[in-house]
Amino acid sequence: MANVVSMPRQAATTPTVGAVCLGDLDRVDPISRTFGFDRGTCIDRRYIEQFLSREQASIRGRVLEIAENTYTRQFGGERVVQSDVLFTKPGHRNGTIVGDLTRRESLPACAFDCIVLTQTLQHIYDMHAAVETLHAILKPTGVVLATMPGISHISRFDMDRWGDFWRFTTASAGRLFGDVFGIENVRADSWGNAYAAVGLLHGLAIEDLDKAKIDQPDCDYQVIVTVAATKA
Repeated sequence: MANVVSMPRQAATTPTVGAVCLGDLDRVDPISRTFGFDRGTCIDRRYIEQFLSREQASIRGRVLEIAENTYTRQFGGERVVQSDVLFTKPGHRNGTIVGDLTRRESLPACAFDCIVLTQTLQHIYDMHAAVETLHAILKPTGVVLATMPGISHISRFDMDRWGDFWRFTTASAGRLFGDVFGIENVRADSWGNAYAAVGLLHGLAIEDLDKAKIDQPDCDYQVIVTVAATKA
């Protein structure tokens, strides 16, 4: 289910107690509260896009995405026959389908070849019902590509509107989808490390950090958790 690799520990570089230099991070308030979007490219977006790039062959046929179809267009290309956008209320500028992932009857059954579900489940309190709906609206052999926060601060915009309820690990995400899709049909991975986690929590952007360090995985610091689940 999980396919993660721990980065080697570098005990030789550990500073002595009391000699740690925190520099610009020696502060209570974060440098940015908007996930680094006001500074450049958000750190977690790098992992999300790396995941979708790896799984892009599954983004094909009729594809459903939430709120906008940016990733469907970016990674699906000509493989996408029909692109749908789900929103919970009518009148959304990008929406083609109005529905609620916690209400299976509000969405068409066995309709989609792929569902791109990025950074959404943490805002749904009844996430078990949502995953059951995802399974129900996929065609046989269809795939859901989901990303979830593991280490992250609260999204205040979402918290004040519909809620920000959950953070995930590969264990919780794998079991959540495995209970519905079957564990043998689920792959859960983690992306990130302590360096990236600290940067994200302070609202730093990719442009603030060393990309080579960001891309070294450490499964004990799961900044982003991803799931590729196939409907058998």
